[in-house]
Amino acid sequence: MKKILFGLLLLGSTLFAEVTDRPASIEFVNSGKMKIIDIRTEGEWVQMGVIKNSILLTFFDEQGRVDIDLFLEKLNKIIEKDEEFAIICNTGSRTKLVSNFLGKKLDYKVVNLMGGMMKLLKEGFKPEFYAGENTNIKK
Repeated sequence: MKKILFGLLLLGSTLFAEVTDRPASIEFVNSGKMKIIDIRTEGEWVQMGVIKNSILLTFFDEQGRVDIDLFLEKLNKIIEKDEEFAIICNTGSRTKLVSNFLGKKLDYKVVNLMGGMMKLLKEGFKPEFYAGENTNIKK
């Protein structure tokens, strides 16, 4: 039931959201202009690598479940409420939903990196190896 309710909330938030959509690009991720939060799962980080200096903070777990309170608690330790930040996932589908939810419902300043890691890799981006719990990046 929680999954259905959250799905409806995300769907409703996409109808009126004012979120910046920006194609994921090597230039942007290498620029260091803003924090990039990678909302993919740990399995995706292992499989595809991560963006250097990105912040790893899973939104949906491996089974597609969400703990919104825990995610927001961790997010609020990483960014200030009025700070603009970008989010990335594998293809951009999850970030579209999450960025609209965060931006419209919770008033965060979110940049949705469209195309995600797949787009970056197709452009020739060389990700960092994800070393699991031993990294200095918070999950």
